[in-house]
Amino acid sequence: MAKLTIKELDALTSADKGRTLYEDGNIRGEVRVNKNGVSVAFSYRYRVGKAQKEIRLGVYPHASIKEIRDRRKWAADLLSIGKDPNLEKQIEKELNQQAQAALKAKLTANEQRMTVNLLFDRWEKLDLVNRKDQGKEMRRMFEKDVLPILGTLAVEDVRKAHIIKVVDALLARGVNRMAKLMLSAMRQMFRFAQDRDIIENDPTSSIRKAKIGGKDTIRDRCLSEVEIKDLKSKLPDGHLLKSTECAIWIMLSTCCRIGEVCKSEWQHLDLESRTWRIPAENSKNGKAHTIYLSDFAINQFELLKTLRTSDKWIFPNTINTDHVCEKSITKQLGDRQLADGRKPMRGRSKHADSLKLAEGKWTPHDLRRTGATIMGNLGVRPDVIEKCLNHIEQNKMKRTYQHQSLIAEQQQAWRLLGERLELITSNNHNVIPISTNHAATHAAA
Repeated sequence: MAKLTIKELDALTSADKGRTLYEDGNIRGEVRVNKNGVSVAFSYRYRVGKAQKEIRLGVYPHASIKEIRDRRKWAADLLSIGKDPNLEKQIEKELNQQAQAALKAKLTANEQRMTVNLLFDRWEKLDLVNRKDQGKEMRRMFEKDVLPILGTLAVEDVRKAHIIKVVDALLARGVNRMAKLMLSAMRQMFRFAQDRDIIENDPTSSIRKAKIGGKDTIRDRCLSEVEIKDLKSKLPDGHLLKSTECAIWIMLSTCCRIGEVCKSEWQHLDLESRTWRIPAENSKNGKAHTIYLSDFAINQFELLKTLRTSDKWIFPNTINTDHVCEKSITKQLGDRQLADGRKPMRGRSKHADSLKLAEGKWTPHDLRRTGATIMGNLGVRPDVIEKCLNHIEQNKMKRTYQHQSLIAEQQQAWRLLGERLELITSNNHNVIPISTNHAATHAAA
């Protein structure tokens, strides 16, 4: 028997159906015909002991002649060492099936392992949703700085080095305080996971917040009366929205927070009774608060009424669909106090130094602190100032048993503050500044 050639095999027709072909080495081929054409099913006959057996080698042309002969050689080599090719083929098949099953199980387990992305979603739905903003700010922070780095990792695979990578990226941007805040936020999320047995160990537990970005510094910036007067003269050069100018004086004269100003509604304002109600949902501590307006503050709200474009919001966004974003006012003020030589960002104000003051950069929250400090310098009692700031009493005993509202005292405090601001911002150049008593400065958080 000679070797079969490709030419010979390709010359087969349907008339050869059932024909048997032979090749050296006990290779046997059966000609078949079906709708796909003519093919040859090859096999190898061999003996194990007294038993004659046959093993399939492949079907030409789906398998090449070389592949068929290689499979025959593999079978013959096994026979030469006393192994049955069919048995070995079955064992190999079973091993492959086991390997595939193991791989599939591993892939399924990997798919079922919770990623940091999924953990954040669960934390948001079960925990963050109970926060005042339903976790919107936390999601913004995580989508910007955490999830791009950790999101696709399995929660159980997150290590200290991964957490440090997130923190270091923030430190490299120079936002040290944000790095500390982000570490705290990640710690909250991983402890949430730990409490639910998603992980055994919190990867943030061995990282000390104090070691991140140096010591925390408490901001105590307070505008002097000279700076307040200077601010009044500089505001026209800042080319701010007139409503933003009003927001500055309202924050200073009421000691309110930037968020409380931005979210204020006309329905909460009663100029006849001289009150501005801040509902619990707009307050940082979740406590409703009533501000008793001075003439100075009322003048600002009266001006806002002439600019009114929304039936609901005192400070609407540009398309009147919601209140203005508190970050908007903060950015407007920051863009006008850029460091020397620093160029404004594209699309932002070109009046880069128009609101710079003598003692350095100031923020909306510094206006709240400044108003509280002026109250103290005017002789207002600290407990009354705390009421005006809507602070929660830190002493648990007092918080439990003392619930006096001190309304008359608060009215007096805001009136004194308003009168002083009226005097400072007037054209009277003979105003004698009150000496600043830093001991009376309140950290108006």
